[in-house]
Amino acid sequence: MLHLSETFIGLCSNVKLPFLFTYFIKVNFQRVQSSNNRPSKSLKSQFEGKTSFGMSVFNLSNAIMGSGILGLAFAMSNTGIILFITLLVFIAIVSAYSIHLLLRSAGVVGIRAYEQLGMRAFGPPGKLLAACVITVHNIGGYLGYTSGFSLTCMVFFLISVIYKKFNISCPLDDPHHNITPIVDMHTVENGTFCEAKLFTMNSQTAYTIPILAFAFVCHPEVLPIYTELRNATKKRMQNVANISILAMFIMYLLTALFGYLTFFGAVESELLHTYSRVDPLDVLILCVRLAVLVAVTLTVPVVLFPIRRALLQIFFPDQPFHWARHVIIAFSLIFVVNLLVIFVPTIRDIFGLIGATSAPSLIFILPGIFYVRIVPKEQEPLLSRPKIQAACFAALGFLFMVMSLSFIITDWVTGESRSGGGH
Repeated sequence: MLHLSETFIGLCSNVKLPFLFTYFIKVNFQRVQSSNNRPSKSLKSQFEGKTSFGMSVFNLSNAIMGSGILGLAFAMSNTGIILFITLLVFIAIVSAYSIHLLLRSAGVVGIRAYEQLGMRAFGPPGKLLAACVITVHNIGGYLGYTSGFSLTCMVFFLISVIYKKFNISCPLDDPHHNITPIVDMHTVENGTFCEAKLFTMNSQTAYTIPILAFAFVCHPEVLPIYTELRNATKKRMQNVANISILAMFIMYLLTALFGYLTFFGAVESELLHTYSRVDPLDVLILCVRLAVLVAVTLTVPVVLFPIRRALLQIFFPDQPFHWARHVIIAFSLIFVVNLLVIFVPTIRDIFGLIGATSAPSLIFILPGIFYVRIVPKEQEPLLSRPKIQAACFAALGFLFMVMSLSFIITDWVTGESRSGGGH
């Protein structure tokens, strides 16, 4: 029976089924083998990864690429080009360093699941914390069109944004479309509406780092992809992460830059909605929306997988699989998400809140504290430079979370935000 299971796992990997599906099979096979009291082998000898380096880059890029790309032009309009690029570089670098901490921690204990790292570091509370953060972040991904856009659709989206830059004139002088609610009246009065700003700050600048952090979160998917990687080593997986982050950095920068240079101060928190205000019947933008819709429909099961797994870890940790519970959780999540989509005013609030809570937890805080707790003192003393760096990294994430939430809540209370557009 075990040989048949191993053969099936090999076939799944060779035909390039979705990596989360094969990872799910492997995790459950490992549980079955443990329950049968068979001699345990190392993770590498049990489950030899079959995914090539290029496909792993594609998988991780797909995990990074998400709805956060729709808010990047809005973020640039509230920071200026230079400050935005500086912050984008910063978030990309810390994301790569965060993945380094995760891989180092996973290598020490041989664990390839985010929640299990929490279990190893802090016991059940750590597992619960990691599961809750993953759940919140992925629900935020659902609200923002889901976090699993296909790269093909996003390349089409980027090409359309670049093309539209040269087709839409500024200012938007169509009398049939009122852009006043989304334009800073001060810039209109001074005739600077169509001038690109290199550096600016206002009440909306508080949303910039949360939007960028939201756009780069891929950390729960790093370890499953690591498991599937052929000839997996920490260095090889780090190279996968670095290339994926660099590719998404370029795509994010181009999208933000051309989106901002098209609408300047009139850009909304959801870029596609801004195009619709110019021409609701634009064929190209309607095609982009259709591509996004198809991507969302096909990727809901992929996004649902980590949420449901996290909820099962929280509420039913030792229960056997049951179809009724499986289906009820799925329908409940979709129902709750649809209610939130209806009642949340703008997608900017989703990017801001999720980006200021779950994103810093997944990028900064959890990898840092996991590293400090998991790596043995015999290998690295508590006061060694790597552990001090990891602790400071986690503290930076906590500081960023508190500051971002404070600014965002202040903006909500004072009601100074401009209209961000619907979603």
